[in-house]
Amino acid sequence: MSINLAFAVLIVGVGQLSVLVASSLVPVRLKWNSILAPLPPLVRQLFWVYGGYVVLSIIALGTISVVCADELASGSLLARAFCAYGMLFWGIRLSLQPFLCAKPYLTTWWLFAGYHLLTVLFTGFTLVFAWCVVH
Repeated sequence: MSINLAFAVLIVGVGQLSVLVASSLVPVRLKWNSILAPLPPLVRQLFWVYGGYVVLSIIALGTISVVCADELASGSLLARAFCAYGMLFWGIRLSLQPFLCAKPYLTTWWLFAGYHLLTVLFTGFTLVFAWCVVH
């Protein structure tokens, strides 16, 4: 069972890193530069800083999942703690998905499909990390 779990963690790691492709499109597709321009400089800067922290969190979750898949599947206390964080990170993101007003931005088939693929990925990430926590 650990071998299958380790493989699932590895796949989730690659999936998390692939989410960064969608993340890189957000500022351009949502026109952050023009939309945020009227805000005070500190608010604009904080917006970018918060976005940067999310990106760094995804990079860390994905990289550690790829590099340490066997260890994360081991069931150690540290592995479970890390996976609990991953489960909460993606579970919270997944729970926000229905409340995001994304429809006006899904103007092409590939944006529509990508949005729904993200929902599937967030679900998978949450479930695999939960599997690791209870394993």
